[in-house]
Amino acid sequence: MKKMKPSLLLLPLSVAMVSCTCEHFSEPETPNVSPTIKVGHVLCTDGGVMPICKFLESDKEPIGIVFYVNEAPAVEGKGYAVYLYDLNPASFSENVTVAQGTSCDVNGHDGNSNTYALFNNADVKSPMADEVFDLWKFGQSAYIPSVMQSKLLFAAKDAINDRIAMCGGDPLPDLAEECWYWTSTEVDGQAEAKGWLFSQHSGAYQETPKTQVHKIRPIITIRN
Repeated sequence: MKKMKPSLLLLPLSVAMVSCTCEHFSEPETPNVSPTIKVGHVLCTDGGVMPICKFLESDKEPIGIVFYVNEAPAVEGKGYAVYLYDLNPASFSENVTVAQGTSCDVNGHDGNSNTYALFNNADVKSPMADEVFDLWKFGQSAYIPSVMQSKLLFAAKDAINDRIAMCGGDPLPDLAEECWYWTSTEVDGQAEAKGWLFSQHSGAYQETPKTQVHKIRPIITIRN
């Protein structure tokens, strides 16, 4: 069953436990960026971003964990948060005869525009884009990461997995057989037939027929 905007799954915490948690989860340093958002902060359903300690003492509902803080003026938004849950596994496309209009750029921060292209393509349905756009009914502007955004998520995995678990989410898997997720990037020169699959175990990515069913893990651009 798909997990969408569930109620907060944390049990009540004593002051002592919160204090212990705060000592355990130090905030990673992010040089040359505003200190208001850091890797490991909690993104809430109201759009607010806060440190894990402040979140644990609040009545907010979590939606994601910050995994990237943006330092590049050319990249949109203040950073990215990973959605707390995997969605239902799905295929990239219903067939392998149509290029769906993504950028095919493995270095692009363009998962959002790629996901829109997949969803709006009138020639072929994208089951995975439909899965993600179902979240928009709940006010959650999530999308399927590009190859580059998936690399950034992999790089932050060790810093965020415990926090995902603390918020009741699905930690990114360590087992090689459970680690493959779709990106929203089609393969240049083979866009009709293949998209890029990304391993959250090794950081590798591989060309894969778009009709195969694999995991989906949305991300969210932080704009406020």
